[in-house]
Amino acid sequence: MKEILDRLRTAFLAIIVIIAVALGGIRLMTVQIVNGDSYMAESEYTSIYTQTIKATRGQIVDNDGNPIIENKVGFNIIIDDSFFPSDNKEANSILMQTIKILEENDLQWNETLPITDSEPYEFEKDRDSDVEKLKSLIGVNVYATAENCIDKLIDDYEISDKDYNQKEQRILAGIRYEMLLRDFSLGNTFTLCEDVPVEVVTKIKELGVKLKGIDVTEEAIREIAQGDVIPHEIGTVGPIFAEEYEELKEKGYAMNDTVGKSGIELALEDKLKGKDGTKTINVTNGSVVSADVTEEAKGGNTVKLTVDSDYQRDVQEILENFTKYLRESSNDYKDVYCGAIVVLDVKDNAVLAMATSPTYNLNDYKSKYDEILEADNTPLLNRATCGLYRPGSTFKTVTATAGLNEGIVTGNTTYNCTHTMTFYDQTYGCTGYHNDIAVAEALRVSCNIYFYELSRRLGIDKLSEYASMYGFGQHTGIETGDYAGAIANPERFNEIGLDWTVGQVLQAGIGQSEVAVTPLQMAVQASTIANQGVRYEPHLVNSIYDYSMTEKIEDHEPVIAEQINLNYDYVYDYITQGMVLASGNNFPAEYSLSNLGFDVAIKTGTPQNWRNGEELTDSAFIGFAPAYDPQIAFAGIIEGGEYSKYMIRSIIQAYYKNFPENGTANGMDNINFLTPDTTTAVTVTDADGNIVSTPETQTTVDTTSADISENED
Repeated sequence: MKEILDRLRTAFLAIIVIIAVALGGIRLMTVQIVNGDSYMAESEYTSIYTQTIKATRGQIVDNDGNPIIENKVGFNIIIDDSFFPSDNKEANSILMQTIKILEENDLQWNETLPITDSEPYEFEKDRDSDVEKLKSLIGVNVYATAENCIDKLIDDYEISDKDYNQKEQRILAGIRYEMLLRDFSLGNTFTLCEDVPVEVVTKIKELGVKLKGIDVTEEAIREIAQGDVIPHEIGTVGPIFAEEYEELKEKGYAMNDTVGKSGIELALEDKLKGKDGTKTINVTNGSVVSADVTEEAKGGNTVKLTVDSDYQRDVQEILENFTKYLRESSNDYKDVYCGAIVVLDVKDNAVLAMATSPTYNLNDYKSKYDEILEADNTPLLNRATCGLYRPGSTFKTVTATAGLNEGIVTGNTTYNCTHTMTFYDQTYGCTGYHNDIAVAEALRVSCNIYFYELSRRLGIDKLSEYASMYGFGQHTGIETGDYAGAIANPERFNEIGLDWTVGQVLQAGIGQSEVAVTPLQMAVQASTIANQGVRYEPHLVNSIYDYSMTEKIEDHEPVIAEQINLNYDYVYDYITQGMVLASGNNFPAEYSLSNLGFDVAIKTGTPQNWRNGEELTDSAFIGFAPAYDPQIAFAGIIEGGEYSKYMIRSIIQAYYKNFPENGTANGMDNINFLTPDTTTAVTVTDADGNIVSTPETQTTVDTTSADISENED
């Protein structure tokens, strides 16, 4: 019986073992065969990343659609974190090999570490915010030195002095910091070098297996097509700086984006930027298994400007040739290099040309910045928008407007000019003896006594009110910004710490005292007269198109900044009459405004301006043409020179040469100051308009015997 029980027990245990083995086999089969794929998937680690596809930045073109700033297809060297080694030592070796290729081809890589390139390391000047950002990103205290920061980068990224010399350590530290600053990651590639030549592309491709993570991409690269066309107003692009990022990231910018830094590039950033696309990257167990474009990038809009490139070059050449002409005419003008000219379309104050001298070429801005910065006469200053000058007698048109519109004078009211005038025991003078003189004739001969008396009767408050209506003492509204300047009045004197005296109202009325205006404001002043008191905001942008310029998105609409309500219909009749009369004053035949086929309205001035600790006499003009059917308004100034009005004929002729659809002007086959040998001597007159010397009796200008104070008026 016991034997039978033992056999049953053994059989039972065997059956249990067989059942367990069978169940285990079935389970194993289920795992390996039936559900093998799903269990394999569960055992793998999968991540999904998105990578930004940069949108092509919009172009900037002139009024005819000719590119000023465009894009070309070029090659950039990038670092892709998908394939870049995580091991610091291996990554450093790859970076150094790549840098040596760039150095052999004289190429610069992207690096903005605010520390000097060699020992003893110091923080670079005027980069406080960048230094603060550096210390925050690498985790050192606020008192850390530049040496401390370099050491921290070297330690963090294992840049051993056994493997690299001091120069190489500094290079690697700079690149590593730039990658950190630009948020280098799987979703964000880092652009190491831009616009590399084909031979470098070939070299990088040949070493592709060794240079893990280093790749070459075809991208749209910003190219300057016409670097000599209003470079100050076109502006530049550059990387986002630390102090900018907090604000820009709220607008969707990444730290490695390029943004407008100045000029149109900055002012129209929202139009030019475009919309980035996205690429979705699937990574399984550390390997990229797919990378698909999930949203295409959309290029930025093209900005069409009001400026005509050819006319801009002509006006720039007229300005530069005139200053050269003065320097070669007389030793008195040997230092005359500086000035500005602005030409506006009277219809809406579109900028047709804006010249400043000296200037620079935008192609040289990056490569020769220090040279341009240190050059004589500050070529980085746009004198047209940011040069502040006393306007002199050109301001008398403002005083005339106030006097006529307020009923202080009519067109026939006369004041007596006996060469001098006494006001509160102070004697004020004029350049001539004009006897009884009314407003139009007073504008023609620029009689100081007439406008002193008119200013006295107006008072400074009323004079300031009209100066403000003409746009002085305030920004014009131009897209790229400008200086506001100042109106001479007690408030202004208080701001600058000077005592106001009653006699200042007389000086203010003739554009002296502490009046400060830009040539752009002067051109707006001329346009306002041409438009019978309507002042438009000047503008550089004509319209906005899609990237390919196949569809217009928006047009610029004229903006009326001010309208002087006229109390009398004749106000501008008399002012225009006086300005037309002034266009016949003391012009040599070759610069005459009397034989163009239409009348021209101008007002000139010889204001005194302080520069470099001394008072110098400048030469200024404003005007519009044709006088009775205006198309353009213009203004100009020459620092320390004379006879700037001689450029007006050339400015007008060049306009019709470049805009033949708007008409013509006589003598366009020989435009003065558009030829390099324009050195004709000038006719010099005394205070009463009598000829002292002529081109036939002199080889150079001699003004020693002539009273030139306000004489060119």
